Amino acid sequence: MDNSISKSIAAAASGMNVQSFRLRVASENLSNADTHGYKRKLITFGQEMDKLTKVETVKIDGVTLDPSLGEQSYDPAHPLANDQGMVITSNVDMMIELADAREAGRSYEANLSSFKQATQMYRSLIDLLRN
Repeated sequence: MDNSISKSIAAAASGMNVQSFRLRVASENLSNADTHGYKRKLITFGQEMDKLTKVETVKIDGVTLDPSLGEQSYDPAHPLANDQGMVITSNVDMMIELADAREAGRSYEANLSSFKQATQMYRSLIDLLRN
């Protein structure tokens, strides 16, 4: 199937896949925002050639940890406290994660809309060929 409709479907599907993963990572970061010592996960994106459709698609290149430190608080009774009684909190900024989650959701919806339109065009083409 080497046509523009199938290429559109493949591109939209790869976009939905990447954005759903991005939403999962943002959700994981948000759920661990209060976990002391948790490092925020970051996603890097890349492109790859889909061998079946010959379409340049988007993919996840990797997931890394944000090297920035969280805030330090004094709590000598905490099990994660160091020798000085300091505990490092999570480096997750909830506003950034919420914005990332919202952007991922909107990008997913845009790709879903493109996917639906391409499949509808494909169905219409098949119906025309049947008649």
